[in-house]
Amino acid sequence: QLQLVESGGGLVQPGGSLRLSCTASGSSLKYNVISWFRQAPGKEREGVSCISRTGSRTNYADAVKGRFTISRDNSKNTGYLQMDSLKPEDTAVYYCATGLDSYDSCSASQDRVLEQWGQGTLVTVSA
Repeated sequence: QLQLVESGGGLVQPGGSLRLSCTASGSSLKYNVISWFRQAPGKEREGVSCISRTGSRTNYADAVKGRFTISRDNSKNTGYLQMDSLKPEDTAVYYCATGLDSYDSCSASQDRVLEQWGQGTLVTVSA
């Protein structure tokens, strides 16, 4: 059974950076999309970014485009979300998720194929 664990969250000042990691155990991620979602207090969950199984395609929500960078290292069974120029509105619990990627493609907002989710890591952007 594949399990995901996120890490790297914390408190950062506006304009700062964090790198989130999503590490899988129990099974390989190499055939899977890796997606990041977030949920702020009182708001619905929203898709942030995704990366296809080979890493050849990525997709970002408009709110994070140009500031966040998604990547993966299949040899380490890990995905990453580099978050730069953080804003208070980025404050949320961030979740990684994965599922079979049949087309080597993904959409940040799409959760239809996502079968496993991590427990989430809290990111707080505040002065």
